[in-house]
Formats: sequence, C-alpha cells, structure tokens
Amino acid sequence: MVIGAGGNSSSIWRIFTYKELQVATNGFSEDNKLGEGGFGSVYWGRTSDGLQIAVKKLKSMNSKAEMEFEVEVEVLGRVRHKNLLGLRGCCAGGAEQRLIVYDYMPNLSLLSHLHGQFAGQVHLDWKRRMNIIIGSAQGLLYLHHEVTPHIIHRDIKASNVLLDSNFEPLVTDFGFAKLIPEGVNHMTTRVKGTLGYLAPEYAMWGKVSKSCDVYSFGILQLEILIGRKPIEKLTGGVKRTITK
Repeated sequence: MVIGAGGNSSSIWRIFTYKELQVATNGFSEDNKLGEGGFGSVYWGRTSDGLQIAVKKLKSMNSKAEMEFEVEVEVLGRVRHKNLLGLRGCCAGGAEQRLIVYDYMPNLSLLSHLHGQFAGQVHLDWKRRMNIIIGSAQGLLYLHHEVTPHIIHRDIKASNVLLDSNFEPLVTDFGFAKLIPEGVNHMTTRVKGTLGYLAPEYAMWGKVSKSCDVYSFGILQLEILIGRKPIEKLTGGVKRTITK
C-alpha cells in the first residue's frame, strides 16, 4: 500500500500488477471498453475483491506520454476532495505498461448525458445540473486555492466530469495539469487542452493561469445550461462557438 498526500485512510492507493488489471478487465476486452481517446483507452473492470474500477491504458509510451502519466499520478496522489476523482492505483510494469486505476463511475461522463448515449433520456433535471455546476466549481476551487502547490487543470470540459451513482460530479483527467509554485501567477507553456474551451490568452500565447481554468469552466456552465456544444458545425461548413 502507498499513502498519498494527507496520510489518512482515504488517501490509500496501491501498485497493481499488469496481470491483475488484465484479469480484472477480461484481457482488456472490447466489451469492457468505456471509451477511447488520443491518450489510449479506458476499461471497466472488477478486482478479485469485488471492487469495480476504471482502468486507463495509455496507447504508446513516448516521452510525452510518460510525462503525462507521471504528472497525473503525482497530482492524483496529492488531491483529496469529494468532487475530484482520486487515484485507486497505477501500474508501470514494463516499457509499454502504463495504466492508471480509478473508482468506476456508473453514470459515466457529463458529456454522455449532454450530447452522447444518454442525451435523449431526461436524467439531468435543473436541480442535478445546478448541483453538477456547484460541485465541479468546488473541486476547481480546491485545486486553485486549497492544495499546495496550487494546481491548474488545463482541460476542464464535459468529458472530464464524471458522475457517480447519485449524479455527484467528479473532475478527472489530470494529465495536462500544471503545479504552480508559491508566488507565481502565470506561466508560459505549450498549449494543451480542447478547442472550444481554451481561454484566448492561453490559446494564442500559451499564458496559463488559474483564469484559464475559470474560462473553461464558464464555457462548461453554458454547455450545461443551454445544451449546446462549445463548437458546432452548421450547414455549409460554418462553425459557431457557444459564446456567439
């Protein structure tokens, strides 16, 4: 067992073997796949003691992917908040074996309810939508002001907000996160994140600060409240942003 930041029982996570995760996910079966992105794939699994987990399996291990894996494990090991998806464990067994283990969220992502497989079902009434906004904001507040060093997420969006069995929101995916030293207000860095959610000063000049997360969160709020995507393709190939 490994104790993360805080040193209490809720901070316990552990190292998994590749074999354990292979068995838990039925050999990383397509039937167990929850989603896929540029980083790799996420699989549902069940451990030998009955715990339901989500396993992020990174696609390829170049220096960039290795850095994102290390950043996410470091950040997840530090944070403990009811609205942030914590670290259940990880695996770094071989040259191509980089996996991160989380608790499984049965209601999947906010994106799936706004624009995906559950969009036609009325799961998100106004009370739940407001609760998701408030809970996500509380998680972001913790990252920006309560954990040390402060953390900028850099990829706040609907697919990075997961929903538990009670539709409580948990912000996830810290692969692009930046740890901000004491007394530093902003940094200049390579642009990471998702088009439609990026703050203008970050998208154009690479200036990242807490304000960039606040901008992304503002876009997310609009998306939750009015049901439009951050960028929509209209007839004739015209693109319309949610702020217009």
